[in-house]
Amino acid sequence: MSGTRSPSPKAPATEALIVAHGQPSDPEPAEARLAELAARVQSHLPDHRVTSATMAAPDALENALARAGDDTLIYPLFMADGWFVRTALRKRLDGHNVQVLPPMGLDPALPAIAAIAIREAAALRGYDLHDTSVLLAAHGSARGQKAAESARIFANHLAQILPVARIAPTFVEQAPYIAETAQSLPGPALCLPFFAQEGEHVRDDVNGTLRGLGFAGPLLPALGLCPGIPQLIANALRQETRERAAA
Repeated sequence: MSGTRSPSPKAPATEALIVAHGQPSDPEPAEARLAELAARVQSHLPDHRVTSATMAAPDALENALARAGDDTLIYPLFMADGWFVRTALRKRLDGHNVQVLPPMGLDPALPAIAAIAIREAAALRGYDLHDTSVLLAAHGSARGQKAAESARIFANHLAQILPVARIAPTFVEQAPYIAETAQSLPGPALCLPFFAQEGEHVRDDVNGTLRGLGFAGPLLPALGLCPGIPQLIANALRQETRERAAA
């Protein structure tokens, strides 16, 4: 008598948790925006379960870790491998068997996403790309140079694929500051905020400062809001899953 073969059991989904800093003064909107990003990343990864948490929302990270369990991939939605990733996040993850990926700002595919955004913004304004300057507005840090180094490395890589007049990294928390850099840029200019999310730093410290100066160029959304970001994160998680399976 012939029988039917039982289907092979489906492998459990890989757990992935996207972690961002969030907004301490008003944590819920940032939590909701991060959850929307996680859902877009999830759409590219049917074999993963992608969740999210900000560090600013009380107990959000701890609750997400408890639900995800061991062997979770942690994706830091940060622009540098600085104090928040190396110290603050690691402390919160202490005691959990998880794997932390490099932060988004170090992804070698990120400059190409930025180049698309800059090209589109310049074309919309009728700017000649070769005459256009890019104000790369980043956070910087009073705690060390990791944040500034990340922005400068990114600027160097972007300059290799984008034929603009100048790419000028500038910072909120250290010199060269945004106001002084913005006033020294030649020709038409636009601003790209080198930030993962669009919180108070982007709205007030970057956009507010530039509008106060009468900066005439377009102010682009934070780099972390570009359309290609969900795919970039999905690619990083997929690659890490493959490497872990092959080890």
